[in-house]
Amino acid sequence: MDGGRTILAAAIVLALGRGAPAQELPAGLQASFDEGVRALKAGRLDEAESAFRAVLAQGGATAYVHNNLGIVYQERGQHSQAVTQLLEAIRLDPAYTAPRILLGASLLALGRVGEARAQLERAVQLAPREPLARVQLAKVCERAGDRVGAVEQYRALREMKPEEPEYAYQLGNAYLRLSEWCLKELRTLDTGQARLQQALGHNYRAQGRPDLALQAFARAAQADPTLPEVHLAMAQIHMEQKRWAEARREIERELALVPESAGARALGERLEALQGSSP
Repeated sequence: MDGGRTILAAAIVLALGRGAPAQELPAGLQASFDEGVRALKAGRLDEAESAFRAVLAQGGATAYVHNNLGIVYQERGQHSQAVTQLLEAIRLDPAYTAPRILLGASLLALGRVGEARAQLERAVQLAPREPLARVQLAKVCERAGDRVGAVEQYRALREMKPEEPEYAYQLGNAYLRLSEWCLKELRTLDTGQARLQQALGHNYRAQGRPDLALQAFARAAQADPTLPEVHLAMAQIHMEQKRWAEARREIERELALVPESAGARALGERLEALQGSSP
């Protein structure tokens, strides 16, 4: 059984009391439904299916009964059957978020990426603070090759729960995949290699590899001597390494290209202050 699917389904079963759908079961059927929920939580899927189907057969056709029956099928990997139940749950209560999130996961498993995205985008609209909706939408974006969309979802999750390490990790991965894609595109489009080398320089710098970053920036400047911000980046690296003369040289080169560069002028002022305070 897929671990991600299990976690998703269990989280939604446990969240039934949060933002519950508008429909209610007849009093005589609540006990049977509760038995089905307990069986589902315990992983007794056949028992849960029987309980939920019995409730439906006795007139308990509510959105959350269909939702939980959809979870049973999803847990078994029977995604076509899950889709049928989850669509019925949505038909009965269009504002109910849980079946849309689950439906997105099952549609994605069936390779119906566009439909999955539509359902999950609607779920995010209905419940923008629901992490599960954004996690699943990020996965759909990744499957669709929408790297920017995945970054947006993980960034929203990070803002919602900054203390959650998993979201920070996934956001970093999403940025990495976006960066790798950009570099691949640059290799195709940038025949002169200047922008590619500039991007590589920034990547190396972010990785804490200043020597490789300087080499890449130097190649960028050689490929296109008029490219702005390359010498500024090199000056910043030299300053971090306390190589004052090299930093000043790169600042002067940047200002020769872009006389109005506020960044280069500010860096020059900082260099003066650092040199003045150095023993």
